[in-house]
Amino acid sequence: MNSDLAINGGAPVRDTFLPFGAPHLGEEEIAEVVATLRSGWIGTGPKTQRFETEFAEYVGSQYAISVNSCTAGLHLSLLVNDIGPGDEVITTAMTFAATANVIEHCGARPVFVDIDPISLNIDPAQIKAAITPRTRAIIPVHFGGLPCDLDVIVEIANQAGLIVIEDAAHAVGTRYNNRMIGSIGHLTNFSFYPNKNLTTVEGGMITTNNETWANKLQVYRLHGLSRDAWKRYSSHRLMLSHAILPGYKYNMTDVQASLGLHQLRKLERFLEVREQYASRYDEAFARFPGVTLQPRPITPGMRHGLHLYVLILDPAHFSIDRNEIINALLAENIGAALHYRALHTHPYYQEKYGYKPEDFPHAYQVGERILSLPLTPAMTDADVQNVIQAVEKVLTYYHVGS
Repeated sequence: MNSDLAINGGAPVRDTFLPFGAPHLGEEEIAEVVATLRSGWIGTGPKTQRFETEFAEYVGSQYAISVNSCTAGLHLSLLVNDIGPGDEVITTAMTFAATANVIEHCGARPVFVDIDPISLNIDPAQIKAAITPRTRAIIPVHFGGLPCDLDVIVEIANQAGLIVIEDAAHAVGTRYNNRMIGSIGHLTNFSFYPNKNLTTVEGGMITTNNETWANKLQVYRLHGLSRDAWKRYSSHRLMLSHAILPGYKYNMTDVQASLGLHQLRKLERFLEVREQYASRYDEAFARFPGVTLQPRPITPGMRHGLHLYVLILDPAHFSIDRNEIINALLAENIGAALHYRALHTHPYYQEKYGYKPEDFPHAYQVGERILSLPLTPAMTDADVQNVIQAVEKVLTYYHVGS
């Protein structure tokens, strides 16, 4: 074996490290944040309300309720449906820990089901088989930004009297059958974490068309108080607030919303850039032996949000495992990452529920083979080419028979 790989002492493809998901922030965001800081009101207030209004208009929902994370949104979505001890919530085994953790926080049981090995999304047939008299809700996850088969999932839910709470952490801007994600399920939760398609540094949004849920979410997200601080301040008169629910500190601030307002206006362009870069990756990797890509819809009215660009590696084609390949890419100064190990293989869920890897074989297999590549509109053409060069360099080096 020669030593041209950086991990073996060779020169890396790049001199500087390319982060996995660097945000793309412009002068508009910076100026808006500065104006907010100078305004004297930096908590939840008028800019947060404006961001909620514009986000609801973008996705086509009646209500949008901002929160400090997608995790908080998922938690509250369960709480407003009184989901608790003795209840079950069906979700995918191939997701981030937060999706199931919030079910645990409510005292309910997360019931994992397997994925479709091609789309990497939850398998609707598996959902139907997992429903019991204790089932209250379904949490589908739009993996990487590829929309789940929501028409089928919603139909299953409606037939069984269940709530669909979408985990759309990856799916800001995703479209399904000419409808935006955020306007279809009963409650949809988005993430605005730094590496997401739209960022407010930390933050999230819940969308719904149900007024009762929207009102309750607004109370729950800020200590359970009947009136938030901005309403009291802006009224210029004494307004008493009362704790009417045992709420949480889950609110977004105007500083965060200042970023979101401009990120939202740029989102369609951001998505176009993601699509352009993903197409270049497709061209480079689609025919590489032992590499499978997550499909992207070609049907009009469907759009992959492309939060993640993933490769699935067939271990029979490589002399080292996926983790070592990621380490080799990192040594080339390419911020490759892992999204995700199947959740039923994590110690907490294995120990509490007795799950074994083979219980959900597709999720397990994909979780041992998947890796994510940098994909963000903050990247340059040269960055994209560096990623392609590094992946080809590493995979060719370790390819069996090469």
